[in-house]
Amino acid sequence: MENNRRDFIRKTVLGTAALTVGGVLPGFSARSYRNIAGANERINVGVMGVNSRGNALAQNFAMQKNCNLVYVSDVDTRAAAKCIDAVAKITGSKPKAMPDFRNALEAKDMDAIVVATPDHWHAPAALLAMKAGKHVYLEKPCSHSPEEGEILVQAAAKYGQVLQMGNQRRSWPNVVEAIKEIQSGAIGKPYFGKSWYTNKRGPIGVGKEAAVPDWLNWDLWQGPAPRRAFKDNYVHYNWHWFWHWGTGEALNNGTHMVDLLRWGMEVDYPNRVSSNGGRFHYQDDWETPDTQVISLDFPGGFTMTWEGRSCNARSIEGSSVGAQFFGDKGSVLITGGNGYTLFDVSGKELKKVVDKDKIDPRNAASPAQQLDALHIQNFFDGILKGAQLHSDIDSGHKSTLLVQLGNIAQRVGHSLDIDPQNGHIVKDRDAEKLWSRRYEKGWEMKL
Repeated sequence: MENNRRDFIRKTVLGTAALTVGGVLPGFSARSYRNIAGANERINVGVMGVNSRGNALAQNFAMQKNCNLVYVSDVDTRAAAKCIDAVAKITGSKPKAMPDFRNALEAKDMDAIVVATPDHWHAPAALLAMKAGKHVYLEKPCSHSPEEGEILVQAAAKYGQVLQMGNQRRSWPNVVEAIKEIQSGAIGKPYFGKSWYTNKRGPIGVGKEAAVPDWLNWDLWQGPAPRRAFKDNYVHYNWHWFWHWGTGEALNNGTHMVDLLRWGMEVDYPNRVSSNGGRFHYQDDWETPDTQVISLDFPGGFTMTWEGRSCNARSIEGSSVGAQFFGDKGSVLITGGNGYTLFDVSGKELKKVVDKDKIDPRNAASPAQQLDALHIQNFFDGILKGAQLHSDIDSGHKSTLLVQLGNIAQRVGHSLDIDPQNGHIVKDRDAEKLWSRRYEKGWEMKL
């Protein structure tokens, strides 16, 4: 019976609510939101990592009419309990706590898993899930190192599972419309793109070795990463700023905007990458840059930049986050919301598309819940209909790689020459050492 159900899940045609690409979404109430799509069969989903963003994603998935959230996995017992209660308020039933996600992967009644863990877990967890026959919704970045991204591309092809990266803006209707404007020639050749993210983060201090809290499974939290002693300033968010587990602001937030630039400019791999910046604002344990400018040159006369300022919140173009395309006939500005502005080459505004729904790009947990539901439904369409994903792993890896190369250039202290055919670093022994990462023995990624 279970095999028949899983076969039905893969073959059933999902009747989704009609959503016109380019139109403005109607407002959804919390009660009606779960009915964004209808289906005769629900997809059984588990969520791995539910402290912040994962908790928001779990609730968003639970709101979908064609989803049944069955498992919650987290190494923090407090976070798991909080998420389970939140989901129960939405659905009327509690998902089962499965502290070790590997046990959830063995469950026959789970079809897909959402991975919203720290970055060092993203690719290893996605690979294990696909090998277990599960579809994967993978938060950005898709990998901790370029090699991991390449392994995921190969794994998706080998195991035939649906793997969607959480570049949610690829499903936001007015952002899609903006990209179509660019690709249709509205601004001519989009030869230059700039993107940015700003925030005002405080110091993280100097950590001290401490006893592991009784609510935390520190060994499983580290998982594939080589073991380190627990310190009191690692968990939960500050791991982002340590190279051992995190990838800095560039992959934490830059991935989204650089992905828009790559999408709109229709480029894949660069031929040269540079990065400037550093940790300037505080004297603490923070290792990644708090101020960084990544520049990428592509064949055919295309250039893009990403500017990240983690500790100075002064906005650009009136927005804390954004991407702007400059062409020989005009420009297009996409800020943090589901909208865009089209200008002529002299800077005169020609068209402005806005969405009434408020979006908070600095909200780390849930900046745009209703719009993100469209990305979730596209993931479900990929499972049920074989529909084309808005952010498949091939695309997700390419966009992640751009900012990874920027971080590598930053760490080695010089520009990188890149093979534009495959994105690999050319003849640079020091940089090539950062193409992959070391793993705790027994946790190596193997196809």
